Amino acid sequence: MTTPPLDSSLTSTVPRWRRVLWVVAGGVALSLGLLGIFLPLVPTVPFVLLAAFCFSRGSERCERWLLAHPRFGPLVTDWREHRSVPRGVKWIATGMMSVSSGLAWWLMPSHVGWIPGACCALVAAWLWSLPTRKVLR
Repeated sequence: MTTPPLDSSLTSTVPRWRRVLWVVAGGVALSLGLLGIFLPLVPTVPFVLLAAFCFSRGSERCERWLLAHPRFGPLVTDWREHRSVPRGVKWIATGMMSVSSGLAWWLMPSHVGWIPGACCALVAAWLWSLPTRKVLR
């Protein structure tokens, strides 16, 4: 399956300073997504999707690179084509958020230990409200 064509008119009419801001925002989002691979409570996929959105506004080259990436490209393409999340991904994400929230609750002071769990519960509710795909390509 092919990726949707890039709209070169989108970035060519945007002022340079704004494109630079979009690229910086995309770089920050992608960096946070990479951190999320290793740090509990930091999501990976939403930040990668945000990076793709930012790159689509600021740099065709960065967007092409992200879409061609062997790990992140299929996630972005799948999201753009179907606006859905595979059921297995939902279960894994919910499980990881539950474990991370439990550890945070146990390790953090009691008056703030509930905050990560509340945030993760909101993210899980949003995640499960999205359409479900049976399989990820």
